[in-house]
Amino acid sequence: MNIDSALAEAMGIEGAIGVALVDYESGMSLGFLGGSQQLDLEIAAAANTEVVRAKMRALAALSIDETIEDVLITLSGQYHLIRPLASSQGSLFLYLALDRSRGNLALARHGLKRIESSLAI
Repeated sequence: MNIDSALAEAMGIEGAIGVALVDYESGMSLGFLGGSQQLDLEIAAAANTEVVRAKMRALAALSIDETIEDVLITLSGQYHLIRPLASSQGSLFLYLALDRSRGNLALARHGLKRIESSLAI
């Protein structure tokens, strides 16, 4: 599955507000779909690179030899999921914002995992 197809499939997850594929080394988005006046995906994607970098640094400082499966940020009205892609995909992560009243967190996590496994960069 290519980037455009992966983003479209992610937007099909119930409650999806927006999705982006981001390079956390550069902070640049490789693509995004959705968003709103309240959620500028380009800004959110760039800002979330700092979240991923900070967690990577923390794992290294603690000598924890594990990979991050996902990072969840829970807001009063939204879920923000960050899913770093497997090391074979380089320094990329999928970022998905969900409307908390319409989305199902477990299904969203499962959907991102499935999309990741099919994504070819």
